[in-house]
Amino acid sequence: GQKKLTLPYVAWARETISTYMLANLLEQVGYEVDVKQVEAGPMYASVASGSADFHTSAWLPATHASYWAEYEGDIVKVKQVLDKAPLALTVPAYVEDINSIEDLKTNTAFGEAVGWKIIGIDGGAGIMENTRKVIEEYGLDQWELVTSSEQAMLTELQAAISKTEPIIVPLWKPHWAFGAMDLKMIEDPKAIYGGDGDQIYTVARKGLKEDAPRAYKVLEQYYETYEMLEEMMPKVYVDERDPQEVVQEFIDNNPDLVDEWLDGVPRE
Repeated sequence: GQKKLTLPYVAWARETISTYMLANLLEQVGYEVDVKQVEAGPMYASVASGSADFHTSAWLPATHASYWAEYEGDIVKVKQVLDKAPLALTVPAYVEDINSIEDLKTNTAFGEAVGWKIIGIDGGAGIMENTRKVIEEYGLDQWELVTSSEQAMLTELQAAISKTEPIIVPLWKPHWAFGAMDLKMIEDPKAIYGGDGDQIYTVARKGLKEDAPRAYKVLEQYYETYEMLEEMMPKVYVDERDPQEVVQEFIDNNPDLVDEWLDGVPRE
């Protein structure tokens, strides 16, 4: 069958780990994997068109609802890899008087302190689309969502916390920031971010199962836990180590888990 696979990903915290993990596993069973960093829209579009084979980053049903509505006829859910992935507007824990999105409408002092700005990530991310909807649905007319990147947002978050200053950002779990900083996800009574949280799926182009059956079997057997992600993410994003090196270290230290993921698939 097909020997070369193209794997697009967005350089978000969990997605970087999961992408390099699956690339490593698939290389162990004989595939050549071309990892491409893209934005969310091209990630979905390339898999739907068949120019890429799969990605590990479908946050459903809420965060990527618009992408799923557009492309679901051309992509296949292979496996739910993580059961609960909540998203929310997030503030440092010392911001005691902001506990709900509704507080943003009434707390003028906080709004003025942060310049009425929510510091966001890349504009095509699902959480950004949901945040724009939050601004509309909650009537946050004075508020502005600032487009940047995940790294730029985190830099601003860390800088604010170092000075014990107020800030508000859209964030999600799993993410290394919750281990490195004392943060609080605020309530979303309208459940625009998906209530208790999305599930994360690996999705593939139609026909991949027939074209690369061994790869597809690995995708069907691969899953994640918060524990494994929380072990690896800080090594990449706090210690600034190469994600391929961090993933290889985890694989070397967890042979039983690798055997489970690759069960029944010949290794080369």
